[in-house]
Amino acid sequence: MRCFVYGITDVGRRREANQDHFLIDESIGLFAIADGMGGHAAGEVASEIAIQTLAETLRRNDSTNDTVVDEAGRRLVHAVHEGNRRICESVVTREEWRGMGTTIVAMLKLNDRAVIGHVGDSRAYRVRAGKLERLTTDHSWVGEQVRLGLLTDEEASRHPMRNIVTRALGNRQEVEVELKEEACVEGDTIMLCSDGLNSMLTDVEILETLTRHADNPEAACKGLVDRANACGGEDNITVIVVSCRATE
Repeated sequence: MRCFVYGITDVGRRREANQDHFLIDESIGLFAIADGMGGHAAGEVASEIAIQTLAETLRRNDSTNDTVVDEAGRRLVHAVHEGNRRICESVVTREEWRGMGTTIVAMLKLNDRAVIGHVGDSRAYRVRAGKLERLTTDHSWVGEQVRLGLLTDEEASRHPMRNIVTRALGNRQEVEVELKEEACVEGDTIMLCSDGLNSMLTDVEILETLTRHADNPEAACKGLVDRANACGGEDNITVIVVSCRATE
């Protein structure tokens, strides 16, 4: 089985700057998106630190030859923690960066398995057998209300507090990374995105676009971004699509 990957980021229709960063490193099977928060371009700084640290740490401790997924998960969590530490240290030295932070979602693929780690409300989805499944849970105020049964997904998507995250890199010295292991099956399409995508599109619209371009991650990414912008493009939009297909 071979994976075809593409990623794209777009400033959207309402923002002047893009505070998202993303990473694709097929040599070690690492894919990640960070969505920065904070004024004075500090969100862009935080997301860049998170992505750079993730790449540096996992390239230094290459896990592509690991057969134990648990060990790969530990490496991924360590890399996210290291990114959080560097962001917190940066805030100490630059007063104007106080309050900056970033969400992150990352996938480390090992043969027919994948480890997904995330902090905040950037998401991972999977299309399998024609069905869309969300692989992550939002660490946000509205996400907590949905899990408690106090809000529906539709109500949460329109709620005035929908942008308040309950976990992020940079706002405290210790951060909890939610980790999940998934099998990778031939025909799967896995998508990572910042909330600038899923806040604009319904699950039905995401599934339609991913299904239409199942064998073309580049077309899928561009189609999703175009569709999100057509719906208002209220935030930066970043998406990575990984298509798992048979090896010829």
